[in-house]
Amino acid sequence: MKRFLSALAVTIFLGSGAVLFAADTVIRNAHVLTMLDGPEYRQFDVVVRNGQFVSDLPSAGATVIDAAGKYVIPGLTEMHAHVPFIRFDQNAARYRDDVLFLWVANGVTLARGMMGHPSHLELREALEANEALGPRLIISGPSFSGRDRNEAEAAGRVREQKAAGYDLLKIHPGLAPAVFHAVASTANEEGIEFSGHVTGAIGLIASLEAGQRTIDHLDGFIETLVDPARLSNRRPGWFGADLVYDVEETRIEAMVAALVEASAAVVPTETLLENVAGSLEELEARDEYAYLPPNLRNQYANSVRGSSNAFTPSSAKTFLDLRKRLIGMAFRAGVPILLGSDSPQIFNVPGFSIHRELEAMVAAGLTPFDAIATGTIAPAEFYGQDELWGSIAPGRSADFVVLTEDPLVNIANSRAIDAVMVRGRYLPREELDAGLEDIRRRYQ
Repeated sequence: MKRFLSALAVTIFLGSGAVLFAADTVIRNAHVLTMLDGPEYRQFDVVVRNGQFVSDLPSAGATVIDAAGKYVIPGLTEMHAHVPFIRFDQNAARYRDDVLFLWVANGVTLARGMMGHPSHLELREALEANEALGPRLIISGPSFSGRDRNEAEAAGRVREQKAAGYDLLKIHPGLAPAVFHAVASTANEEGIEFSGHVTGAIGLIASLEAGQRTIDHLDGFIETLVDPARLSNRRPGWFGADLVYDVEETRIEAMVAALVEASAAVVPTETLLENVAGSLEELEARDEYAYLPPNLRNQYANSVRGSSNAFTPSSAKTFLDLRKRLIGMAFRAGVPILLGSDSPQIFNVPGFSIHRELEAMVAAGLTPFDAIATGTIAPAEFYGQDELWGSIAPGRSADFVVLTEDPLVNIANSRAIDAVMVRGRYLPREELDAGLEDIRRRYQ
């Protein structure tokens, strides 16, 4: 399947693969959730020209799409994504294209790559220029981890990644304190974000004080809520799962206050933890299982089997309930919650998992509108790009999802996708289905 071509003749292609928009596209009669008017739908013609929303009347020859009875929301974000990278063979390139398509087919129009590779720099530009089909990318460089043992070399890597054009630095666990602080101080000097995991030897509060911008997976949260003496001689579980019965409730308020003070955001990836603490039989029975390549099916199954010893039914429930309570408390305190599921990762199939993450946010106490905001206007505001994307308004990138059911009534209706537009490229249901069927067939 040629993933450059839309079933609607709204674009023409140059020899270079770049896209020119031949005519306006108009979405008419839909209920539009702009994300700028609160949880209220508006009815107006959504006019798209050259990949942007515009306020003026459509041009002659515009493609008009009647969306009567349907719902339009801004495109969603995946704020903790693992963008595949091409190694040496054509299969790797095809898998990368499949992942990009799965995100878009599920309404994800922007992804923050948290496992960086030099090839992502070129891919980011190709996507921005509509030379490839996929979400817009915010990308980290190759991660900083326990492999970084020299302070000067780590600081040099920060400068190299800044100069190369990466958007942020990815922090993995295992950094020695001196190396972490070399990375953090150099990042602050260079003006580049560092985000991701919490280094165990540093801890959540010190990471925030050093300037870490996002805390992903709620890493370090539970460790912050227990007596520090409990952190020695332990066998660490998934993000503090081994400490869940030692949490001191009186510590929660100070932890949330530290997040607020630091102006840091949280990317929960709650579905990842639901998966590792879940039932392998149920995970393999999901409809989206068909969109996992066979090698990842085996890898993910082994990961869930390996984590089974870390949880009992009671401890799994206690762990997940606590995490959702902390997400809700942080949100109500004003901490930006950014939608991210960690895909592709353990049974988190790209695109499909973002809808499960939306449901997890509602389970954490957010309203459906608030949950949608975590994947639209909230990340745009966090990155200071809310004039560019994240809402439906003139001048913003034309990224939206057309739904057949109301997501404010039931957040599960975010799955009822009739069409997706990504940077002005309209993909109707039949085109999405054709792409999905192609992937299913090859992954059998």
